[in-house]
Amino acid sequence: MKLGAHVSIKGGVDKAPIYGKEATCDVIQIFSKNQMQWAMPPLSKSTIEDFKRNSENYKVKSVSIHASYLLNLSSPDESIRKKSIKDLSSELERADALGIDYVVFHPGAHMGEGEVKGIKTIASSIREVFEITDSKKSMLLIETTAGEGTHLCYKFEQIRDIFELTRTSRLGVCFDTCHVFQAGYDIRTPESFLKVLEDFDRVIGLKYLKLFHLNDSKREIGMHVDRHEEIGLGKIRLDAFRFLVNNALFKDVGGILEIPGDIEGYKRNLITLRRLIYGNNL
Repeated sequence: MKLGAHVSIKGGVDKAPIYGKEATCDVIQIFSKNQMQWAMPPLSKSTIEDFKRNSENYKVKSVSIHASYLLNLSSPDESIRKKSIKDLSSELERADALGIDYVVFHPGAHMGEGEVKGIKTIASSIREVFEITDSKKSMLLIETTAGEGTHLCYKFEQIRDIFELTRTSRLGVCFDTCHVFQAGYDIRTPESFLKVLEDFDRVIGLKYLKLFHLNDSKREIGMHVDRHEEIGLGKIRLDAFRFLVNNALFKDVGGILEIPGDIEGYKRNLITLRRLIYGNNL
C-alpha cells in the first residue's frame, strides 16, 4: 500500500507536496481551499504549475482532494443542496487541473427526511454534479461514514443503492477504517476484516474501492461516533492495519492518515504502519 497523509496547504496548494515530503509520505490528500467556506478562489496558472513541479521534484503524488465539510447532497434545504452540488462540481474541475485522480466527499445527512429518501436525493445530486461540471477525468469517491446522527452511507447497501441510481463510471468509494468500525463492521482481526471486505465485494464490488483513510478509533465498535485516533492507540488494534497494508489486493491503493494532523505526528504514525509491512526492517 502507498502510504501518506492529509497535509496542509498553508502558503498555497502548491506547497502541499513539500509538506508531504517532510512527513515522509508516498501519497497525500489535500483540501483545495478552506474546507469550512463555500468560497472557491480560482487556482492560478502558476500555482497549478508549481504544484505539479513540486509533486514531481519531491516524488509525492497527490491522490485525492477532500471536499468541503459543508457539503450535504441529501439536504432538504434546496439552497444548501445546490451549493453542495456547485462546490463538488468545482472540486472535480480543480482536481482535473492539478492532475489529481479523486475527490473524496461526505455524502450528507437526511435531516429527518428518512434514509430511503435521503439516498435518492444523494444520487440525484451526484447526477447533477456530473451534468454541470466541466471535469472530464477525476472521480468522486463516496466516503464510508460512521453513521452519526442522520448521516448516510454507513451501510454498504446504501452506497450500492447510490451506485445503482447514478450509473456513472466516475464514482468510487473511500474506505475509512474508523468510520466503518463505528458503523458496526468488525475489522479488528485478519479474519473479521477479510469477512468485511468479502461483504463489501458482494454488496458494492472491490473494484470500486479506490482509497483508504487509515484512522484508528477512540470509541468501541458500533457506537456511530466519528472520533479518530492514532494508529495502534485506539480500539481497532494493530492486527487490522497489519492485515491491510500487507494485502496484495491494495498494493497500488493509497492509504491516507487523517490524524494527528501535524508533520511529526504523521511521521510517527507512518513509521508504525511501515513497521507492520512484512520484511520491513524499520
